[in-house]
Amino acid sequence: MRYGTALREEISAPGTTPLIGIYDMYSASVAAQHYDGFFVSGFGFAASHYGLPDIGFIAWPDMVDFVERLRLAFPGRHLLVDIDDGYVDPEVACHVVQRLDRAGASGVILEDQKRPRRCGHADGKQVLPFQEYLDKLHMVLDSRGDLVVVARTDATEEDDILHRAAALAKTDADVVLVDGVRSVEWIRRIREVIGDKPLLFNQIAGGKSPRLSLPELDALGVDVAIYSTPCLFAAHEAVDTALRRLKAEDGRLPEAGPGRVGVPESTALLERNISRHHDTASLLTR
Repeated sequence: MRYGTALREEISAPGTTPLIGIYDMYSASVAAQHYDGFFVSGFGFAASHYGLPDIGFIAWPDMVDFVERLRLAFPGRHLLVDIDDGYVDPEVACHVVQRLDRAGASGVILEDQKRPRRCGHADGKQVLPFQEYLDKLHMVLDSRGDLVVVARTDATEEDDILHRAAALAKTDADVVLVDGVRSVEWIRRIREVIGDKPLLFNQIAGGKSPRLSLPELDALGVDVAIYSTPCLFAAHEAVDTALRRLKAEDGRLPEAGPGRVGVPESTALLERNISRHHDTASLLTR
């Protein structure tokens, strides 16, 4: 299965391709009912797997293991994977990319931050000297197999943003991402400097970027939209609400009924993941 090729074809089709950020197998199971593409968010994975913020704690074997489990349960979904800075070392980045390619990932995002890294929408980000990042990016591109590679810059100075975006568009990376874009005008400016290269936009609740619909993004020339944390933040809110209600009711569970999730609904959701293992008519082979 050529998962990277399938994602490239999706990106090149008309409209903006949405990829939904998931953080564990259960959130992916719910998201699969609504969307065809997943984004394996570093923010969500650091939060769910370690209970820590997105500042560089992720170990690459944990991420590869997660992607392997995702692909088994969801053979027909696009899987774009956040690999941060490639886990520092260029040789490690190449090894991880090759492992993810064999695990069935569709693509990866490689950023130009230096340690200590930050979430793309946080303050205090620092970027590598550009040539150092380009050297790492070219090594990854040479070792990627079929994977889509998104070249990401976290530059914050205006001239540096445009310089790096334009230079990344001239590489063999499939897509360019400037993270933390603060306005529609800046989306237009980035779109202009990267020419025909596909453009990715990252939306995260409470982040620095404007809230835009898919039709609005399409009109701006955005080819891919990743939604980093809708599942994670919804779970945070829902769990907190449920436990407050449980406490208010002195530990009495709510009655089962329409619109509520209980054992039958949860089991039915998870059983679909078993059936997908044997489904030869997946989305990527139609």
